[in-house]
Amino acid sequence: MTLYDCTHRVETGMPTYPGDPDVSCSPHATHEADGYEVTALELGSHAGTHIDAPRHTEPDGRTLGAYDVERFRFDARLVDCGGLGAREAIPPDAVPETEAELLAFRTGWDDRWGTERYLDHPYLAPATARRCAEAGHHVATDTLNPDPTPTERASPDEPSGVPAHRALLGAGRFVVENLTGLERLPERVTLHAYPLAVDADGAPIRAVAETDADREFGRERDETAGK
Repeated sequence: MTLYDCTHRVETGMPTYPGDPDVSCSPHATHEADGYEVTALELGSHAGTHIDAPRHTEPDGRTLGAYDVERFRFDARLVDCGGLGAREAIPPDAVPETEAELLAFRTGWDDRWGTERYLDHPYLAPATARRCAEAGHHVATDTLNPDPTPTERASPDEPSGVPAHRALLGAGRFVVENLTGLERLPERVTLHAYPLAVDADGAPIRAVAETDADREFGRERDETAGK
């Protein structure tokens, strides 16, 4: 078994969705003054690498507290979208035929984390999000948002609002955002995306991808032997 951390570090000034609370990690107590150390954390429920519950966009949607912890472990299939440019839509034909529970769209945009260009990521076309939802897939991405993030560089033909969120969360699916390091992973992994134990519309997670190299090698060997 091999584990890959796919989580951005929580730190002061990290990127957030425009208008969301800023993130701050500041000393509350220090060894010098108090004899021990405590850090004060301030952040929103959608800061950093996080998971969206249906309540995020759906007034009657379920919050994170409605789910058992095992629901946040996913059989995931990576979808390579590395050829897309800034603010380009991921089309419906990018959605593969698969029995995986979750599709993780790998754009490579995480290498722009901490820059203004991170906001100009590729996004799911509304029809793509609907196709995922209808097929029963949860969605993860290495971008800030499965929808276009509003900036002054947005084009008039981009979808407005949050149609990808509404299609997925409205169907009771989860959305995981701000993953990183997906280029290290094979096509199929187990994604552990356990949120903080807070009954809210979303929460930061420690996203960890699990692979089993021996199992994958054995599967390839069996398939080769059967040819």
